[in-house]
Amino acid sequence: MGARFFELADDVYWPGRWHLDDPMDAGLQELEDSRVFNRGHRVRIEGRIRIAVEHPGQALDFTQTASMVPVVRQRVAAIFANLAPDDVQLIHANVEGEEDPFRILVATRLIRCIDEPRSKVQFWTAEDGLPEKVGKYYAVDDLHIDPLRVGEAKVFRLEGWSIALIVSEDIKLALERVRATGVHFTPV
Repeated sequence: MGARFFELADDVYWPGRWHLDDPMDAGLQELEDSRVFNRGHRVRIEGRIRIAVEHPGQALDFTQTASMVPVVRQRVAAIFANLAPDDVQLIHANVEGEEDPFRILVATRLIRCIDEPRSKVQFWTAEDGLPEKVGKYYAVDDLHIDPLRVGEAKVFRLEGWSIALIVSEDIKLALERVRATGVHFTPV
């Protein structure tokens, strides 16, 4: 059996959980586009990032902001740094009201590996009225990837569908071993 991979997402059903706002710069100004952290490449950031708590509750080890930006506690960041140092960038972030260090988790690899025949894929068409999107993914449900096209990567985003954060089984198991809060895994 080959390598196994999982989509890592925020467990939105975690009882009593907090919700985080999108990242802001050191001057408390919203970033022009928070999704820059989800595009599958390194990010250049000046100064410390700040994140406000949108809805108070239990601070989680893994949380995604409204723009799906992954925010992790230091202990989770350490797992990614140890097991996938070439696949991630960990950006310091101050979370409102928290003394513990947090990081924004940036997957620095973008891999074209969606197994289209096994996934439920919809594409933008000319009838949608957005010519710049024709032929690109409109929706990807029941996501499956081709692990043979992944290579040695352990953390990555999907080319054409970078909203999904994919991790290898050893990262999943390490997060489960430390009982990381807020994580949800879906096999892909």
